[in-house]
Amino acid sequence: MSDGSRIVFRLSGTGSSGATVRMYVESYESDPSTFTKDAQDVLKPLVEIALSLAKLKEYTGRDKPTVIT
Repeated sequence: MSDGSRIVFRLSGTGSSGATVRMYVESYESDPSTFTKDAQDVLKPLVEIALSLAKLKEYTGRDKPTVIT
């Protein structure tokens, strides 16, 4: 994105059944006041854009992730 932020999706599977969709969200923050904020709060606008673009809920039937790191 123009500010250096990025959203990356990665699909991996076992080859026999099932798959994992990983979504990586990075935001460039130059404002020091954001450095101490919770990452999920800072990234929320990008996450919403990513979910809207990818339509993960529609494709997977899941409305929340199983793992957040």
